[in-house]
Amino acid sequence: MTRQERRTALSLAGVYALRMLGLFMILPVFALYAGDLQGVTPALTGLAIGVYGITQALLQIPAGLLSDHIGRKPVIIGGLLVFACGSVVAAQADSIYIVILGRALQGAGAIAAAIMALTADLTRETQRIKAMALIGMSIGLSFAAAMILGPLLNEWVGVPGIFWITALLALGGILVVAFIVPRPRVSTVHREAEAVPAQFGQVLRNPELLRLDVGILVLHTVLTASFVVLPLVLRDAIGLAAAEHWKLYLPVLAGSVLAMLPFILLAGRGGLLKPVFLGAIIVLALAEFGLYLISPTLTSVVVLLIVFFTAFNLLEAMLPSLVSRVAPGDCRGTAMGFYSSAQFFGAFLGGLLGGLVQGRFGLPAVFLFAALAVVVWLVLAVPMKPPRKLSSYIYKVEVADPDGADRLARELSGVAGVAEVVVVPEDGLAYLKVDKRDFDENLLP
Repeated sequence: MTRQERRTALSLAGVYALRMLGLFMILPVFALYAGDLQGVTPALTGLAIGVYGITQALLQIPAGLLSDHIGRKPVIIGGLLVFACGSVVAAQADSIYIVILGRALQGAGAIAAAIMALTADLTRETQRIKAMALIGMSIGLSFAAAMILGPLLNEWVGVPGIFWITALLALGGILVVAFIVPRPRVSTVHREAEAVPAQFGQVLRNPELLRLDVGILVLHTVLTASFVVLPLVLRDAIGLAAAEHWKLYLPVLAGSVLAMLPFILLAGRGGLLKPVFLGAIIVLALAEFGLYLISPTLTSVVVLLIVFFTAFNLLEAMLPSLVSRVAPGDCRGTAMGFYSSAQFFGAFLGGLLGGLVQGRFGLPAVFLFAALAVVVWLVLAVPMKPPRKLSSYIYKVEVADPDGADRLARELSGVAGVAEVVVVPEDGLAYLKVDKRDFDENLLP
């Protein structure tokens, strides 16, 4: 990467991570705080936790498309302002309904697609996937940090204080976008980074992509539903004070990351992608069944949460990689757009359904609901066709018409190791998927 590309990737990853940190920090503490709000019920508590997901899911693709017309930075700055306003609304709320409004506004500041598009504007084709991977990694780090910082900040400033801090983080993100992120000389549509309306039908008719979208939806439904009740279990069933919850989450998350690494290697270098993937789904279901069936003690909950997060982190890492492998080279941006929307919609469903189940059947029933949801996912995942391990490349080409694009595609297809070629003449780009074991870039025409 050049200096500007590193600056772009790091600064935009920071902006995205800080926004997600603000959303996630509420997850481990809100259920403990909600009891003091006017009009609260378990269902409304769950809705307040997950409602950001529905506005984010509905608006992120349109916001990305809007950035094609009015510019990336205006959309990102506007989204951060909306997010900050939602944080301020939630910070001042004494009613659960106002918190729900604030959280919905937080989600309405949907900047994910615009950030990816700006990243594409500011990086070369050969470095673009690296920059986007860095942004993806920042989301995982923000979640881990939120599990620790949420309980700590709750002890120091309370949940309203956390909302105020998230508003300040958003304003800081605006300064980063305005003064640190470079301004692109030109903004164009990047098929590998953003959704293209003409491709919606193609992506939505692909059964393998839909299978993966359902997977990320269920994964985040289960995560959010579990956190509707988990803080209450730690406080009421185990007797762990809210201020001490971070001391549980820290070793749990660290242990789960270490535990998943061998399985990442097995799935990748060991060629056992589908068995590892299905095994992780099974382990996730077993962890939820364990939380439902086993009487909660500190030891049992710690062990089951390590098992849960090992499977969760493994699946969270594998799913976007599978989407990239399955999606046609020129449809990656559209496929990832719908995948991200499914992820956020899962957070909404998890909050809503988790709260409804808790209110009707009690705390343990939420874990049973989550386990059954994972079983449904397992049934849908079993017929999955393991995609080939292919790497994506993007090259500038000079073709003037569809006939020339077809000729070049046939020529590129004849190069050893090239498994898939799409040439888009209007963009002047060729999208290749290659098997790196056989591919020699010097053989390209």
